[in-house]
Amino acid sequence: MNVTPSPAQEQAALAWLSLLHDQPSSGDQATFSRWLRADPAHVAAYSQAQVLWELSEVPARKLAGEDALALQGYLNRMATPQRSRGARRLTALAIAACLLLMVSMGAGWQPSRWVDDFGADYVTAPGEVKTVTLADQSQVTLDADSAIAVDFSHGERHIQLRRGAGFFSVTHTGQSFVVEAGSGEARVLGTQFEVRLQPAGAQVIVLSGRVGVTPSKQGRQQVLTAGQQVAYADGVADAMHAVDSESRLAWRDGWLNYYKAPLADVVKDLERYYPGRILLLNAEVGAQRVSGSFPSKDPQAVLNALQAVLGFEQHSLLGRMIVLR
Repeated sequence: MNVTPSPAQEQAALAWLSLLHDQPSSGDQATFSRWLRADPAHVAAYSQAQVLWELSEVPARKLAGEDALALQGYLNRMATPQRSRGARRLTALAIAACLLLMVSMGAGWQPSRWVDDFGADYVTAPGEVKTVTLADQSQVTLDADSAIAVDFSHGERHIQLRRGAGFFSVTHTGQSFVVEAGSGEARVLGTQFEVRLQPAGAQVIVLSGRVGVTPSKQGRQQVLTAGQQVAYADGVADAMHAVDSESRLAWRDGWLNYYKAPLADVVKDLERYYPGRILLLNAEVGAQRVSGSFPSKDPQAVLNALQAVLGFEQHSLLGRMIVLR
């Protein structure tokens, strides 16, 4: 007979798994044995937890390490004297911290978000797309899981993109409008464009008007017009090229459009709309190409559709973490 453990039993199994991987006492082992024998669902939950552990040990250690560094940065900003002890504890229990906290708290346990949000003026949560009107009547549509800081106090309108992406509809006032992202910036007087952070830089797409993009303080400016895109990383810009800007900016209307995009990129986008973590463990699977238009509001349905076509494995736990391989 198949036994389906409850969410509480699954979480208890993860807690036991964490404890048993961290030098348990003989008393702990005896208590665990009694817990395991008390209910067949406990056996099923623990077996599931073991599978998850084996599937995600390497990426979970990596994510936990990243979270530990982000958390230490956050504590540094808050000038908390106990930051080193907290960071050491996270590092020592990397896998357990990542699995337990990600699953139990979902998107809430991501210190990197805390760092980005520290000092931000406008923030969107995973799955939330929001339009805000600035003091100059310019509008910013923030993509899901994004953050910006706004400063109009130094003779120009300055926006710092701290996480995610924003689509800017700029009102002409005579003052420069500058969006800082990574090492570079996009500078305009009146236009519509998107700036999206990438791992080592940013990408700019122009819907209308003209935007000057500089990849670093010493870099050469490139001027983009409607339907053009440029990306930069580590202070160096790629070649500017034409794009279907309407299609690329369809996220504002709840759609994600792709043409021969790596599955890894699609998963990265979907994670911004999912209230937890999505872990892609197989690089070969991640390299498979995806074309199509998908609703951003239901990442699980998109993954199910892609799974039917591409044939990868999918495991979920407590509705908070999805593991793909």
